[in-house]
Amino acid sequence: MLQGRRRMFAVVPIDEYRRLVAQAARASDVAEVRRLRRARRAGQAQTVPAAVVDRLLSGEAALRVWREHRGLSVRGLAEAAGISAPYVSRIEAGRRRRTVAVLARLADALRVDLDDLA
Repeated sequence: MLQGRRRMFAVVPIDEYRRLVAQAARASDVAEVRRLRRARRAGQAQTVPAAVVDRLLSGEAALRVWREHRGLSVRGLAEAAGISAPYVSRIEAGRRRRTVAVLARLADALRVDLDDLA
């Protein structure tokens, strides 16, 4: 070991370093999977189908994607959020400005985080 002013260093062959980095990444991934499994069992996490993720990543309106994923009509979502169906429709089409308060009501009705709609 080489000792610097306050830190100590170990010199290892690059192949060993790469193996250790990969092992740490795998351990981190395994820990995250375990955490998500525990959260899902406790009802604190949900999984999202790949088709929903693909639609969101392709740029479709998040409100529409989540509404359809939850099996709601525009009218059903509007009623659940306490706003008018034409308002929901205009928001989905991008013809109406969204306020944080309205998005929060829609997010609650869809059981998603506000960030998922923004």
